Amino acid sequence: VQLQASGGGLVQAGDSLRLSCAASGRTGNIDAMGWFRQAPGKERKFVAAITWSGDLTLYGDSVEGRFTVSRDNAENTMSLHMSALKPEDTAVYYCAATRQWRMVRFASKYDYWGQGTKVTVSS
Repeated sequence: VQLQASGGGLVQAGDSLRLSCAASGRTGNIDAMGWFRQAPGKERKFVAAITWSGDLTLYGDSVEGRFTVSRDNAENTMSLHMSALKPEDTAVYYCAATRQWRMVRFASKYDYWGQGTKVTVSS
């Protein structure tokens, strides 16, 4: 499975931004996809996840109510719509895929990772 993340950039606090992740290859055993982020000098943190079918979603506490994760099954893509962005949202955002929906909060449980896309929010 190959994952390609895109959509990062430089925005101001309060702005919105949409990230996308395109999946290709043998995706038949994928149970869910997720977004993680990693700020400089910090550990990678869970942001959001969605089942492969798109019927269930889960969010990290710091983004609940501001970010929305979605799936386009026809295009095999996952998106993350980020609104009301804050400077503390600045990080490299990674998309990933896992065969274990029950473990989506844990980066170690993901089998495939994209290359990351950088989001910078200025104050």
